[in-house]
Amino acid sequence: MEKVKVGVIGCGMISKAYFEGAKTFKMLDITACSDLNMDAAKARAEEYGCKAVTVEELLADKKIKIILNLTIPAVHAEIAHRALDAGKHVYGEKPLALNRDDAKKIIEKAKKKKLLVGSAPDTVLGGGTQTCRKLIDDGWIGKPLSGTAFMMGHGPEGWHTNPGFYYLKGGGPMFDMGPYYITSLVTLLGPAKRVSASCSKGFKERIATSDLHFGKVLPVEVPTHYSGILEFKNGAVINMVMSFDVWGHGNDPFIEIYGTEGSLKVPNPNAFGGPVMLKKPGYADWVEVPLSHGYTDNLRSIGLADMVCAVMSGRKHRCNGDIAYHAVDIMQSFEESSDAGSFLNLKTTCERPEALPLGLRNGFLD
Repeated sequence: MEKVKVGVIGCGMISKAYFEGAKTFKMLDITACSDLNMDAAKARAEEYGCKAVTVEELLADKKIKIILNLTIPAVHAEIAHRALDAGKHVYGEKPLALNRDDAKKIIEKAKKKKLLVGSAPDTVLGGGTQTCRKLIDDGWIGKPLSGTAFMMGHGPEGWHTNPGFYYLKGGGPMFDMGPYYITSLVTLLGPAKRVSASCSKGFKERIATSDLHFGKVLPVEVPTHYSGILEFKNGAVINMVMSFDVWGHGNDPFIEIYGTEGSLKVPNPNAFGGPVMLKKPGYADWVEVPLSHGYTDNLRSIGLADMVCAVMSGRKHRCNGDIAYHAVDIMQSFEESSDAGSFLNLKTTCERPEALPLGLRNGFLD
C-alpha cells in the first residue's frame, strides 16, 4: 500500500491519540512533528519514531504532503494557511476556524491551490454513527422528522489540567463540543438550512477546582448555554442544547432522531462505538442494534487516513472542509440568532458525506 508522508504541528494532549490511531492505517507515514515547545515535540518524536523539527523546517520539507494541524483553536486558521501556502494538504483538529469568515478564506485558498482541507471530528466514521447512518438510509425509522441533541454538564474546571481556555474565545460548550454533534447530524441528515437560538452566560467567572489550578479564577468571555432549533434541508427539526451551566439533568444524553416509523438513539458523538438503540411500533422497549460497521476504538486519525485515500484516488474525503465550514457557520449562527432574536438562514451548505462501505478490513477505507 502506498504511503503518504505526514507532518504534525502541535504535540499537546490530543496528539497522542492521533499518533496511536495512525498505527492502524498503513497509508499514513508520520515522519516529523513540531511544537512551539520543542521539548513536547522531542518527547512525541522519541515515543513514536519520527523526527522533531521546527515549524518552518516541517513546512519546507518537500517530502511531506499533508500537515496534521493539532494546534490550539486560536491558531487553527493561521496554521492551515501556512500549510496551504507551502503547497500541502491540511487536516486539522476542530473547529476549522473561530469564525465563518476565517473558515471561508481557508476553503477558498485550498480550492484555488487545488489542495484538500479536512477537519475533525472523525468520530462520525466510527461504527456507532455509521450504523445509525445505515439504519436511517435503509428506512428503519422512516422519514426523519425531528430529534434532540444534548450536551449538558457543568464545565471542565473540576477536572481539566488547563480549564481556562474553555471560557475564552474559541471555547465554550458550542465551539468545544458542538462540532461533534453538528457533524454527526450532518452525516445522518445532511446539511442544515436555518437556526433559531438563545444563548446565555450563567456565570461571569468560574473557580477552578482541579488539583493543578485549584482556586484559580477563570474569566468567562463566551456564552456557556446555547439552546436552539436547527432546521435541516430534508425537513427534520432538531432541538439542540449545549451547556456548561447544568449540574445534572434527567433527559437522555447525546442525540435522538425521531422518524415516521420509529426512533433512534445515537451513541456519544465524541466516541467511535455504540450502543445504538432502536424503538419501533410494537416494540415493548428500546432494542440494541448490533453494529454494522467496525472502527469502534479511539481511532483519531481515521479522518486523516480517509483524506489520504482521497488524495491517492481522487474521490471526495468524508471529513472535508466544506462540512467543517458548515459547522462553523451553524455555531456562529447560534449566537447571531440569539442577538437578532429571530431565525437566521445559514450562509453555507455542504454535501452529505458518503457512508463507509460494509465489510471493510481493518486499516482500509475503500
